This record gives sequence, structure tokens and C-alpha cells, in this order.
Amino acid sequence: MTATPISAAKHARAVIEVRGLRKTFPGGVEAVKGIDFDVGEGEVFGLLGPNGAGKSTTVGMLTTTIRPTGGSARIVGYDVVEAPLRVRAASAVVFQESVLDRSLTGRRNLDIHARLWGIEPQVARVRIDDVAQVFGLTNLVDRPVSGYSGGERRRLEIARALLSQPRLLFLDEPTVGLDPRIRYELLDHISMLRGRRDMTILLTTHYLDEAERLCDRVAIVHAGRIVGLDSPRALLAGLGREILEVRVDDDAGRALVALRARGVAGDDAFALGATLTVPLRETSSRQALDALQELGFATPVVSTRAPTLDDVYLRLTGDSLAA
Repeated sequence: MTATPISAAKHARAVIEVRGLRKTFPGGVEAVKGIDFDVGEGEVFGLLGPNGAGKSTTVGMLTTTIRPTGGSARIVGYDVVEAPLRVRAASAVVFQESVLDRSLTGRRNLDIHARLWGIEPQVARVRIDDVAQVFGLTNLVDRPVSGYSGGERRRLEIARALLSQPRLLFLDEPTVGLDPRIRYELLDHISMLRGRRDMTILLTTHYLDEAERLCDRVAIVHAGRIVGLDSPRALLAGLGREILEVRVDDDAGRALVALRARGVAGDDAFALGATLTVPLRETSSRQALDALQELGFATPVVSTRAPTLDDVYLRLTGDSLAA
């Protein structure tokens, strides 16, 4: 599958413009290998891929903390290399690693950030109260951050980033390391930001549900390259409505070749280990199983289900995103 055009779809103006962006670290490690994409104003755009795919390096270049090796990136019209201060003034970032001072209260953390951004004290007080309310921190904001849960600290970090009222918010793996309940609660808060059409969001994640739930469009990143780019719905639609998953006792790759020769499986079917995955379009699961039986393949485990973004990733890269 080839990545779809880099235009920002229905969004009129591009807030992020990336062309041929590359990063090679000392020792010759190519983390990002020439990527292209646009992000439109008010869009929620996701970089989806496993650890090591190049997502965080890309965010580092877009936020001016990592210098690109080649290509270009513009944020709200400003080149990240030529005008880094302009880029930083228009954007805010929540990195994977916490930057909060746990010995201070939440309010003090927010107040220091506001001062660093040159926000007038009276304005800062109003904004701090506002973001504390939005992120459910009103009853916590005057307590030391050391007593916050992981989810509460994450909410405080996002609230902190919003104090400067950025046009662009970067969220780098915002829910990593959180337990499922706290992670779900945080996703609710991030979902609320979707309604703010004056702000664009770029987030990185390796969680399938986050990409499907939060993003208008997703760029699938593999080994430093973008291998697919579209809305989650369109990416899933490429695999049809139902998938047949079969464990083949013999060689699953040979079974795939045989099914394709019979016209039962298309180019979008794939094999990984002993598991054969066949998107069902004009073929029923019964037809596929009958063909495997006629060909002499034993199929001890069979299931049908709706496709996921992990299936998209597997088809594009041969690796499992969820592993």
C-alpha cells in the first residue's frame, strides 16, 4: 500500500509541512528516512508505530530539540531550523518523560511555566484556574505533585502546555506507562481537545485504540518511513468488513500462495508465522476454508473478526504493531 497524498485533506491551511525530512545519528543510525506529510489547521494527526519506528525523533525535529540531517519542516510557516524561536512560540509539547517538579504544588508548576512564557500574572491566574477545571485538577492543584497519580501528573502536564494557548500541541506517547483505567480517563480529556478547532494536535502512539479514537488521520511509521497515510476508517476499509484468521499446521506462506492462485485470497492477504490472514471481500470464510481443505492444509484454529489497524500495519510491514 502506498501512502496517500500528503495534503491536509479537508483542512484549508497546513500548520505542519514536512518534506523529505531525515535524521541520521552519529554512527550512521538512520532514525527518519525522508518522510513527507502535511497537517491541517484544527486537525488531530497521529504518528502510529512501535517503539523505535522514528516517531519521537520526528517530534524532536518538529519541536526544534533535534536538528534534522536533511529535508525541511515548517511549523505555522516557520522553518524549524531557520526560525526555532518562532516555532516554539507557536507550539507546545508534552514529552514522554515528565518535566514537572514533584516537590512543588501543581499550581506552582503551572505558575512557573506561565512566567517563563511571559504571561501577565493576572492573566495567568485565570488561565491556571481554567485549565485546572478542564482537566479535573481543581481539588488537586494546591497539593504537591509528589502525591499525584500517574494519570493526574499527565493531565497536569497537558494543562501546563495549554497555558500558552498554542496553535499546535505535540503529545508524544501521552498515555505510555499508565494503567488501563487511568489511561482511559486521560483519553477522555484528550478527546475534549478535539473540539478546539483553533488548535492542531499531533500525537505519537503505538496504541491502536488511541489512533482510532482520537485521530482524523494517521501516518503509519515503520523503520523511519511512512508506509501508509489516511483516516483510520479509510485504512481499515482497505481490508474490507471481515477478516478470516486461520492457523495452518503446514506452511502458512505456501497456503497463501495456493489461495491466491485459486483467486480466493487477494494481494491484501498475508501470512505471519503459522497464521494466515485473509480479508474477505467477494469470498466467504466457508469458501476459503473449503479451498484450504481441498489443498490438503490442516486448519486447527479458525476465527473471523473485524479488521484492526494492527492488520493494516502487518500487511504494510510484515511486523505486528501490537506485539
